[in-house]
This record gives sequence, C-alpha cells and structure tokens, in this order.
Amino acid sequence: MSGPVTARAAGFVACTRCTRVWPGGTAQCGRCGKPLVSRDTHSLSRVWAWWVAGLMCYIPANLYPMLRTRMLFTTSEDTIVGGAVELALHGAPFVALIILIASVAIPIGKFGAIAWLAVSVRRGSRTTPHSRHRLYEIVEYIGRWSMIDVFVVAILTALVQLNLAASIKPGPAALAFALSVIFTMLSAQAFDPRLIWDRAEDDTDAGARA
Repeated sequence: MSGPVTARAAGFVACTRCTRVWPGGTAQCGRCGKPLVSRDTHSLSRVWAWWVAGLMCYIPANLYPMLRTRMLFTTSEDTIVGGAVELALHGAPFVALIILIASVAIPIGKFGAIAWLAVSVRRGSRTTPHSRHRLYEIVEYIGRWSMIDVFVVAILTALVQLNLAASIKPGPAALAFALSVIFTMLSAQAFDPRLIWDRAEDDTDAGARA
C-alpha cells in the first residue's frame, strides 16, 4: 500500500501563506511574494523556543492577580480561577465557565497539543497524519480566542471607574497572560505541518522494508 503523495514528492512546493502551489525550485510566491521553501528546517527549534516562553509566562499568569478591585476603603485581588469562582458565587456561572474554558482549559490544551505534534514529528505516532493535521488546524483557529480574559479585564477597567467609590485595574497577571497567548500562537505558527506528512512517508518506508 502506497503512502501519501506530498507536493515535494510530486515536484511542487506550496506557499505556506496563500497555499498556492508552484513548480519545485521556485524561489518566491508569485501571488503573495513570500519566499518558498520545501521544508522549514528550523521549524521545531522555534516551536519549542516559543512554547517554553509561553509556558514561563503562563505560570505567573495563574499565580498573580488578574484584577485589582477597590470599593471605597477595601481592595481585593483575584487570580483567573479566583475571579471565575467569585463570578459563579455571585450568580454568573455561565460567564465563569467561559472564562475557565478560555483561560485555563484552552491554553493547557494548546500547550499539550503543540508539544505532542512536535514530538510526533520526531518520534512518530500511531495517529493518522490527517488527524494530526486537523488537530494543528484546530490549535491555529482557537488560539486567538484564548485572549478573552484579557478583553474582560480591559472592558471592566474602562467601564468601572467611579473615582473614589470603585475602580478596577489590571493586575500583573494580565500582561503575563497576554504574553503567554502571543507566545503560544507564535509557537503554533512556527510549526511546519508538512513535517507531519514527511514522518508518515518515513514510517511507510520503514514498514515496507520490514
């Protein structure tokens, strides 16, 4: 049984920006101007570099307060999880659930998915290339929605400013969380999904020789 036919095996090279396919050896995409390379040889190095940077920012983003709320003479600070718990206790469980999914579940899932994709390219996987490529597209798509917690902080900061009566200001975790989202997005974008199919070719050749 033959393995998947890649563009490189067929003598073509695809633009990773606009997906236009060109004959092999073409130096630059004639549609969008992006330089064409058959494979990004430094892709995994950049993936892991951005991945580690995102993880380093995500840890303080959950340990330090996301919001600083002042009501008259009292001041309270809430982390991401603590703020979600407060929302649930004050009658907004749906909003709390959205924040937990967008700020906890999705980022952790992205870290795990990107790491698994990078490792599977190196060591192989029993999961089909189609499934892994679909997972990569999902990670790419949902990455932008991980910033919802920062948007909530920005909106509350702009709306709740009642001088001496009450005010809401972003805590140090807001910047750390925003950086974590940006770094994980860069990590996903640095991944060259064509490497998934190269690994599938290698596994197929190894199985044929066996």
